[in-house]
Amino acid sequence: MCGIVGYIGERDARGILVEGLKMLEYRGYDSAGIALLVDHHIDILKTPGKVSKLDAMVGDSQPASIGIGHTRWATHGEPNEVNAHPHKDCSGNIAIIHNGIIENYLALKIKLASMGHRFESQTDTEVLAHLIEEFYRHQGNLEIAVRTALKEIDGTFGVVVMASDQPDILIAARRGSPLVIGLGDSENLIASDASALVKHTRKVVYLQDNEIALLTKDSVSLKSLDDKLIEREAEQLTFDVEQIEKGGYAHFMLKEIHEQPETVLNAMRGRLLEGEGVSKMGGLQDVADNIFNAKRFVITACGTSWHAALVGKYIIEQCARIPVEVDYASEFRYRDAVLLENDIVWAISQSGETADTLAAVREARKKGAPAYGIVNVVGSTIARESNAGVYIHAGPEIGVASTKAFTSQLVVLNLINLLVARGKGVLSADKGREIVAEMQRLPEKIKQILDTAGNMERIAEEFKDSKNFMYLGRGVNFPVALEGALKLKEISYIHAEGYPAAEMKHGPIALIDQNMPAVFIALRDSTYDKVLSNIQEVRARRGRVIAVANEVDDHLRGMVDYIIEIPKTLEMLSPILSVIPLQLLAYYIAVKRGCNVDQPRNLAKSVTVE
Repeated sequence: MCGIVGYIGERDARGILVEGLKMLEYRGYDSAGIALLVDHHIDILKTPGKVSKLDAMVGDSQPASIGIGHTRWATHGEPNEVNAHPHKDCSGNIAIIHNGIIENYLALKIKLASMGHRFESQTDTEVLAHLIEEFYRHQGNLEIAVRTALKEIDGTFGVVVMASDQPDILIAARRGSPLVIGLGDSENLIASDASALVKHTRKVVYLQDNEIALLTKDSVSLKSLDDKLIEREAEQLTFDVEQIEKGGYAHFMLKEIHEQPETVLNAMRGRLLEGEGVSKMGGLQDVADNIFNAKRFVITACGTSWHAALVGKYIIEQCARIPVEVDYASEFRYRDAVLLENDIVWAISQSGETADTLAAVREARKKGAPAYGIVNVVGSTIARESNAGVYIHAGPEIGVASTKAFTSQLVVLNLINLLVARGKGVLSADKGREIVAEMQRLPEKIKQILDTAGNMERIAEEFKDSKNFMYLGRGVNFPVALEGALKLKEISYIHAEGYPAAEMKHGPIALIDQNMPAVFIALRDSTYDKVLSNIQEVRARRGRVIAVANEVDDHLRGMVDYIIEIPKTLEMLSPILSVIPLQLLAYYIAVKRGCNVDQPRNLAKSVTVE
């Protein structure tokens, strides 16, 4: 969620920290700060607002070879200078940055206050700084003090600690909040996301839950919180700096929308056997029999990934004939779900770090069900803790509002559907070959939609001042209506709701008038005639209609105000195409309203807290 960067080495830490924080801006934040070790004392610079404000402040500071930096997304206390990280202890000797939530912070704060500790902020993080100070005062060893303090914590943390009287070491630890160490020559770095490291090194080590790392400029050692030494091989980052830069586009979101011909291809590359009409995925090879024998799939996810899961329900039940239940991960982890023998839980998360989804994986495994991950980020926690899984290969997604990850998730769900349906023998080889051939045509069809982006920009100009929107679809495109509404809400701050088109008359139709635009997904599929009837219901109440369609006739043209035409494909694959104009519509409306498209207010890219 928030951004963490730490550096220890022979170079000036100031620029490295600020540059790293800029690379993490996409994660969402409301304040920023750094701590630098200068002449045996810690200088802290922090401010509400953007990293650019911090950058201007840093220019007047002294160089340092060790430091930590942070971008905060507020949980405890409003976003202001006092609550911004880093935080110090009473003596000013210890500085700390922290992602996550300390659930028992209030009890700890009361106890520490009774012992004479003075608090300046409203944050839970500052409590940890004072807790470490207390143990350090008695034990005289910073590493032991950090480990002892963290054992007192209930909740999640990705934390980096420095001390003015320990100028040659950074200490980091994690539980439920990601940290990755970058290994360099006479320098080492740590960050909450590898994108902050790739300019400096490709050699990284991922910290795992309940582990602590000790970083000097020449070494990195890993231990468990119980002080057991851990040996782990370094991994190589596989993405380039160019992939996390805008590449000439006005915004990351627009760049990522236009990357979808390539990312959709990457999601299926090497996974389709055209002659056999089947898919293969190395990450599921060893569990294929379990999947074929499953009595039920439970798919759990949050946000956009949950919408992808709903699409998966439609296609898997219809084609592979396996019952599918879709759960919000935040509800699954608390509702004491009943998991039966031969149930399989699938967890979908772009980041692989979503706290609620990770908790659902752990809950499933605790109840004896296998949990398989569908994630984008290699080496992420869900990827490591799942019994098996599939990477979607969308590449780094910087825009907070997910676009290319969604379509890649849909591709992978279709691959799983194809694998299961053919493996169970409920789908013929001929039909399988038809699906494979049509999947291979998707990248070119996406390009055709992107070539007409100007149409969406013109429609956006017409509706940019609307106060409300309604998105309506049926069948496999109902979740696309939800996703279209979510995209508009996320980046333009216009209230929007998605509904199954037939449900509109059960209440929402009361909202329809000439000021409420309705976006219909009106594809020539099994629900087409029903959707036309729903359009008529809106028109009868003077509603304005935008239709996403793939076969336009005079009848449809006479019923709607605007048509966005997309290529025709198989019904099960149609959401991969129908969502793209909705992404573009949301983008252009947000731009015309002057909104911060890549970093919408109050949102974070990777939600690692409840």
